[in-house]
Amino acid sequence: MIELFQQIFTPANVLFMLKGLQMTVMIAVLATILSIFFGTILALIRTYSSGKWKWAGTLVAVYTEFFRCTPNLLWILWIYFTVKGNKVGVSVFAITLFTSAVMAEIFRGGLNSIPKGQFEGAQSQGFSFFQTLWYIVLPQTYKKVIPALLSQVITIIKDTSFLKMVDVAEFMRNCAVVLGSIYDVRGMMMLFAFEALCYFAICFALSCVVRGYQKTIVTG
Repeated sequence: MIELFQQIFTPANVLFMLKGLQMTVMIAVLATILSIFFGTILALIRTYSSGKWKWAGTLVAVYTEFFRCTPNLLWILWIYFTVKGNKVGVSVFAITLFTSAVMAEIFRGGLNSIPKGQFEGAQSQGFSFFQTLWYIVLPQTYKKVIPALLSQVITIIKDTSFLKMVDVAEFMRNCAVVLGSIYDVRGMMMLFAFEALCYFAICFALSCVVRGYQKTIVTG
């Protein structure tokens, strides 16, 4: 068993897989930042558009429902075969396109939980609509949606494994390359366990950081 472990986890193999893990984290971070940005904008449009701008809210509703009700892998494949460009950039775009719709619904739920009296109080103090959103509504919204936001970020990290299907050199794809040289079932199980541990370590560490942040908010 020890010899089999040494054959699989050579310095070259481990370095190769960790480079894939680095790519996974980079793609997940970029997609998360962009999804939070665009998700916030979409949520604001859908929540507050009215009058002559009501069509914008309807358009956002169609976008969010359409992407939320279709598989992420489908869009990764579709974008990969229709959009030309750097593989990493295309991958980030594909994940962001899908995840922004999910983020939009998370933030919309947070926005709807803010009492309408917040706007009336802010207006009485001379705040404009956009100042009220920026200084009062959005900070409260982000605090309220932290648990759901964390859950979606973890999902983004795991969803990067879909990029293996389009040959992006992320963690799962690089592990699959190493797996191709293993012919012992025990060795395959070792490699699968290594993959699971790496994903668990990242996602659990993220969970701990967010839980610690939430405690500081409550106690602070």
